[in-house]
Amino acid sequence: EQLTIGSGRVGLRNIGNTCFLNAVVQCLSHTCCLRDYCLLKSYKQEKFSKDEPLLMDGTVVNPRKFYSVFREVVPYFSGYSQQDAQEFLRFLLDKLHTEINRRPNMPDFGTLVLSEEASVMWKKHRERDDSRIVDLFSGQLRSSLHCSMCSHHSNTFDVFCDLSLPIPKRSSTGEVTLRQCLDLFSQEEKLDRDNSPMCERCNRRTECTKRLSIQRFPQVIVLHLNRFTMSKWSISKSTVYVSFPLTNLDLGPYGPVDCGSVLYDLYAICNHAGTVNMGHYTACCSDGNGWCFYNDSSVTPVTESQLQTNQAYVLFYQRSNSTASVRK
Repeated sequence: EQLTIGSGRVGLRNIGNTCFLNAVVQCLSHTCCLRDYCLLKSYKQEKFSKDEPLLMDGTVVNPRKFYSVFREVVPYFSGYSQQDAQEFLRFLLDKLHTEINRRPNMPDFGTLVLSEEASVMWKKHRERDDSRIVDLFSGQLRSSLHCSMCSHHSNTFDVFCDLSLPIPKRSSTGEVTLRQCLDLFSQEEKLDRDNSPMCERCNRRTECTKRLSIQRFPQVIVLHLNRFTMSKWSISKSTVYVSFPLTNLDLGPYGPVDCGSVLYDLYAICNHAGTVNMGHYTACCSDGNGWCFYNDSSVTPVTESQLQTNQAYVLFYQRSNSTASVRK
């Protein structure tokens, strides 16, 4: 079926501190595979549930109805606080997936033993959760533990729909790169006995090291720059400038040893300006004719050089290459 669509350069009205919703929806509407799937209503033939997919069917040029439906189906979403764009994205993707899941609702399989292979874990996940959302956004994270007492290695595998990256301390040049954030995310971490899980071989808590890596790469990878830090008494925001590539971001070094290059191109950015309590979300999105800046109702063209700011908060990258050795 052929789609006839407009430019997509349409603003979204702010209906009362809903800039976080507007920015995320703009980024998702520029996720072409998801956008076309929604417009063609392909989910109607695929979904298992007989219930109407209220969020999928909604119109969002005026987001009031969309937001009221969202608040109804996800009543525990806190909303309205300044660091909620990433939280909203997680809730929204999860709810959209539930509406269009190709599988019946099944009970959780529970925790599998650590020795299970990643492929077994992934197969079980897809037996329960199978939708266009999973096709595009779901990846698999590997957590490797190494006991310092007996040298036992163990692995756990978790599904992710975004990666929350720590921002390293500001360098001498005052600039941090996305690669440095990824390096910090995946670097080996030492765990003392109080914070470590039980060693399977020692059968007790021991000092160990932990390392995170990407086992399966999603078609769309969402990278969240963790600018908000919670302390005992308050939340603070980092305004460190993090530079990021627009094309050919290679995540291969953070995957399995034999995976080769895994390249991604940037197509959308969710920005946060201001402070924890007085902030504002906007989006920058790419279409076939260049980049645009989406500030609620306002849409203006921007150059690539204007994308790199210290307000970048959530980065949306689309997979651009297909390597045979990469786990799919």
